[in-house]
Formats: sequence, structure tokens, C-alpha cells
Amino acid sequence: MQRAPVGSYLCVTSALVTDTHTTPHAPVPPPRAPRAPRDPARRTVVAATAATAALLPLGAASTARAATSGQAAAAGETAFLHGVASGDPLPDGVLLWTRVTPSPEATPGSGKGAPLAVTWEVAEDASFDAVTARGTVTAKPEGDHTVKADVRGLAPDTAYWFRFTAAGVTSPAGRTRTAPAPDAPVEGLRFGVASCSNYEGGYFSAYRHLAARTDLTAVLHVGDYLYEYGHGEYPLEDDVVRTVRPEHEIVTLADYRARHGHYKQDTDLRALHAAHPVIAMWDDHEFADNAWSGGAGNHAPEEEGDWAARVQAAKRAYFEWMPVRPSVSGTTYRRLRFGALADLHLLDLRSFRDEQPDFGDGGEIDDPARTLTGRKQLDWLKSGLSASGPQWRMVGTSVMISPMAFGSVPADILGPLAELLNIPREGLAVNLDQWDGYTDDRRELLTHLRDNGIRDTVFLTGDIHMAFANEVPVKAAAYPREEPVATEFVVTSVTSDNVDDILRVAPDTVSGAAEAAIRAANRHVRWLDMDSHGFGLLDLTAERAQMDYYVISDKKDPQATAEVRRSYRTLSGSQRLERADQPVP
Repeated sequence: MQRAPVGSYLCVTSALVTDTHTTPHAPVPPPRAPRAPRDPARRTVVAATAATAALLPLGAASTARAATSGQAAAAGETAFLHGVASGDPLPDGVLLWTRVTPSPEATPGSGKGAPLAVTWEVAEDASFDAVTARGTVTAKPEGDHTVKADVRGLAPDTAYWFRFTAAGVTSPAGRTRTAPAPDAPVEGLRFGVASCSNYEGGYFSAYRHLAARTDLTAVLHVGDYLYEYGHGEYPLEDDVVRTVRPEHEIVTLADYRARHGHYKQDTDLRALHAAHPVIAMWDDHEFADNAWSGGAGNHAPEEEGDWAARVQAAKRAYFEWMPVRPSVSGTTYRRLRFGALADLHLLDLRSFRDEQPDFGDGGEIDDPARTLTGRKQLDWLKSGLSASGPQWRMVGTSVMISPMAFGSVPADILGPLAELLNIPREGLAVNLDQWDGYTDDRRELLTHLRDNGIRDTVFLTGDIHMAFANEVPVKAAAYPREEPVATEFVVTSVTSDNVDDILRVAPDTVSGAAEAAIRAANRHVRWLDMDSHGFGLLDLTAERAQMDYYVISDKKDPQATAEVRRSYRTLSGSQRLERADQPVP
């Protein structure tokens, strides 16, 4: 597949430059017609205030600029309605993003509105008295009026502020940070980790709490940043908290652009992007549920057209609207380094995979000719892990790599669990959309870690709307007799339904038996939480990697609080997990 084209895009390496390079695009098609938390043993309660720029040393000035932009839009003038963002930090640079609305009719996906010159600035201070870099790029309707500036020439491990200006209107300011120099000693790194944010499922309070922190290196989003469903499809109408736009399932380029634009008008999401660089990777819902290289579970060619055209539209909109650098062949697998302490390998587990196997077909599940990663990506990952210089090797995998058996779950919970995990209600043992459905790729990767003595590998995962702390064995049946080769932290969803939501029961009222059964059948699972929503906080030092699992009080409450439910850590060199006495300060 050819690289998906992106919007107006600028790469600069000097301090003060002007460039208006753009990538041509095909004409834009028209939009498609409609068709209470448990008590933890130890907890830290966070009372972040409503999402503003309070965390930034920008104070009222940033809030005022945001208000000015909204007023400008109401008056029919140029406006920045979708916030600002940064991502993919490097030691000498960072990728900046915004979307400008040149006129009221230039809504996302419309293809309307005139081209407009947009100036960006990077400064060492919140008042922009010490501007380090400045440039100009043109926002065009062919790129949905999104712009990117891949700024280089910055200092490593340094905080910067950035903003955009167009037609005399200045955007809200954002704060970002470059990565440490490749071999620099680093005392510690701290990442927010999030996944699965369904707009109709609730409010993005998890993002508000992450935005309120001032101690993060970056935020890692491990997939399902948005969902493709139409209004009332997931969750069903009775459980919808707020209405997504457009209200029909998104299929065309205009649809995907409009959905991205709607998400980025969410106050909490805008606050997250303004506060921290976001490192994002896609899973399936950025395209359609259970996507694979040739189709998806939620794609009907006879009604929704050619799958390849839908994927091309989804990827183009993604690269236009996300602060992400495209990698080879229009994919997002890539590698970032954070000094001598850690590197981060990000996987694309949708673009190259074979179709999910049939349930019960062990021969197909174990077939070495079938792949989840694709040969090139798997070789790239193995080579990168072998050559990795830093102490910790983080791997962003959008689906769980640890083997998981669900057949022993109590019958009354198996139905909703089957709905959540796409497993048969009869209780077949695996979720075949995960690495469990592609066992040869998993065996090759984990055996590579074992046979080459590669230690301190930590997999970071989302997807299944539950939280897990796993030790990762090569063979589950041989655990704990054989040592695990890695650890895995799985974060729960921001809002997407989990077991208690599907059952429509209070959290922690019926899931306990299922959690116990899963742990009994999967001894490498050290802990799991089937009911909560929230995010993770990953803290790395030379001695250990610790994940604090945060849960929010109520996804239906826009002012929900957050607290630490549980903390697990792996000591360097151990490949084992232990419960941490307390969350990181």
C-alpha cells in the first residue's frame, strides 16, 4: 500500500524559516448519507480541576486566546477550533499540529474554505519573548486545513511552548518537550498510557487528569483513539452518554475527517494535546472493528464499498489529524529513543495481518504461514530489540501478547465477556484478534527474547477495556517452571464499555468470580480489573519499571475524580512482577 497522503506538512531544521510545501490531494468526496469505584488498599485521590490551561505556565492568556478564537469563528472569522498538539518527540525536535478554520463553512471534511497561510512559533518561555523557531505553512482544503511542522534544531530534554497564527488570530498555546539525547544518562521517565476512547461511552475525564500533570515525558495512546460506529450502535441508544458526529457510521474520507474533527472539539482531549506530546498508534477502530489487511468484521463491501478505499480514507484522515509521523508504506510502526534509559517500539498490528482465524481451528491458529505483524515488521522489531542500547525496551502493542484462556469463566458472566472479547459464548479459550490468534508470530518473537538473553522488555497494551499486569512466558503451560521473558502492562479503556457496563451492574458486584477464574487458568496474570475505566502512569528508573493503574469515579460524570487502584512493578533484570507498596509520587 502506498503511503497515505498527509495535509500541509513542514520539516524545518533552522531557527527562523518560511516554507509552504504541501502535498497534493484528490478531490474530497461528500459525506456519506446517514444510515462507583471499589475501595483500594492504598489509594491516591486526584482532584484535577476542569480542563483549562491551568497546568501550563500560560494561565489566563491561553484561556483568553481560546475564547478569542471561538468568538472569531462565531463572527465568521478565522479560528482555531480544534486545539493544538505535538507528538513524536526527538532529541532535536518535535512534530507540531493544528487545524485552522478559515471561514464558517470550512468544517472538517467539507472540502470548503480558501487556502490560508499559518505561522507557527516555538519558544523557550510561556510569554514567547524568547522565540527559538518560526515558520509558515499553508493550510489548504485538500488537506482539510490541517497543518504540521516537523521542527528540528531544538535542544534535547527541554520544555518548549508553541502556538499558531493565521489572519491575525492566534491559537491557544501548547507545551511540549523534546526527548533526551540518545546516550544521555536519564534519571527517570514518566509516561501517561491510554486507550479506547469511545465518545458516546462517556466523558474523557482520564485525559483531563493526564493533562493536569506537569511531570510527564509524553503520553502514549495505544489505539482506538476514536470509534467508527454511528450513533447508538456502540453503546446502544439507552446507554449513550453524549452524541457523536457525524451520527452515521464513518466510511468515506469526509466521514473520517469529520469524526476526527468532532473528537478534537472535546475539551479534555484538547487539554491533553496542549499539555503533553502524544505518541499515538492505531488499532482497529480508527478503521473498523476487527480490521485486518483485507477487510474487517465491521465492514460490508456490498453496502460500504471497497475495503482498500475505506482504509486509504481512514489513514489519510489519521495522518492529517494526528501529531504522528507516517512511517514506511503508510503505517505507524516506528521507534523512538529516550536517552540511555529506554526506547519505544510502536507496532502496527492492522495493516499487515491475516484475517482472524475461525474459532476452534487449531491448525489455522498455529499456521506459520499466517501473520499478525507481517514479515518485515517482525524482523524490524526483532532487530531493534537485539540492537537496543538503552536499558528498558518498551513495546507498544495494541492487542495483548500474553496468552489468555477464558474457558473457566462462570456461565453468568461468559455472555458479556464473550461480547467484549469477541469469543464464543460456549467459552472457547482465546480471543483470536489478539496474539492468541497468531501463535507462530508470538512464539518467534518471545523465543527471540529468550534465546538472545534480551531482558527488561515491557509490553504496553490496550484494546480489551480491562487492566492486566502480566508476566509473559514463551509457553503458558510451562509457567512458572520456565522463566518469563518479558512483562506486560495492559491499561483499561478511557470510556469504552467493559463487563459491568455490558451487564448494567455496579462495578465489582459480579466480576470477582470471573477475575478469580481467569487468574486460576492463567497463572502468569498477576492482577486484573474487569470493571474500571481510566489510564496508566508508567514510571521508569534504572532500578525498575512501575505502572500505576488509575481509575475514574464515573465515566458519565464530566467532573469525575481519579484514584490509583493498584501499582505493579518489574525490577530490572527480573522479568517478574511484584505489587508496589505505593504509587509513584
